Amino acid sequence: MNILVVGYGSIGKRHITNLSKFTNMNIFVCSNRKYDSFLKNKKCKLFNSLDECIKQKPDIAFITNTTNLHVKTAIKLANANIHIFIEKPLSNSTKEVKLLLDTIKKRKLITMMGCVLRFNPGIKKIKKIISENKIGRVISVHAENGSFLPDWHSYEDYKKSYASRNDLGGGVVLTNIHELDYLYWIFGKVQEVFSITGKFSELKIDVEDLSSILLRFSNDVIGEIHLDYFQKPPARSCKVVGTHGTVYWDSHKNNILLYDVNNKKWVEKMKLKNYDMNDMYLDEIEHFIKCVKKSEKSINPIDEGAKILNVAIGIKKSSKLKKMVMIN
Repeated sequence: MNILVVGYGSIGKRHITNLSKFTNMNIFVCSNRKYDSFLKNKKCKLFNSLDECIKQKPDIAFITNTTNLHVKTAIKLANANIHIFIEKPLSNSTKEVKLLLDTIKKRKLITMMGCVLRFNPGIKKIKKIISENKIGRVISVHAENGSFLPDWHSYEDYKKSYASRNDLGGGVVLTNIHELDYLYWIFGKVQEVFSITGKFSELKIDVEDLSSILLRFSNDVIGEIHLDYFQKPPARSCKVVGTHGTVYWDSHKNNILLYDVNNKKWVEKMKLKNYDMNDMYLDEIEHFIKCVKKSEKSINPIDEGAKILNVAIGIKKSSKLKKMVMIN
């Protein structure tokens, strides 16, 4: 199978490393960067233009360039009948998103958004517990994702990263869109949002570094999401409250707690020791390749990424207007 990776940043390198673990993979990369020892090690070919890459007739393309280029790149690849995997988020605007979706539908392509938490054992366990009615009817959910941006990639200047730059589609709402994605996966369509979103820390960036979000889902579940770029130590968690109990996920402890209302105590339902976070990415790739080979819809096609993008844009709009925003 011929695999194209567009973009050669940290997530691009991760996908290249993981793809190289599968058999019969010919990997080539589209980037303006120089051919280095990493690419040589992974036996990748490097091309500087997307047109040259398309001539290699890739079966699948992984789009991992900056957010502002995702849709433009995807449209060109879709027109060449190439199945598409796009790293989150889909874009930083709705411009040409409909054209992309129409092209994908017309050419019957298999697509997937790179929202890896759908493959996280903790998130999957929460979804299962809720679907099995273990906590009754869900009333509310609180999700948090906070960390210190300069610590993300210690080898680079955080001020130059895409996450820090408005022109590249950065900012905490889009960059940390995972929480929006997995809550949509579990609870369905978001009906309306309200947020306070902006730049509040001392970080030298031109994008928002905090977003405090309220959501009402179509099934009347009320959601709260806290996202930030400045928290020390990092924290990531999700608590779901139902009529008959509560389930809590702590990303750093890699465990799931379920509150037993009958015995009035917390019970540990999952504990992962020495869990390798890269396993999520491997599972994600394996799933997508399987879907392409079998011509099956993936767990997170690009049209779902478009829905999540609409919510993210609504969050920013709500903060600017200082009022609740309905989501179409």
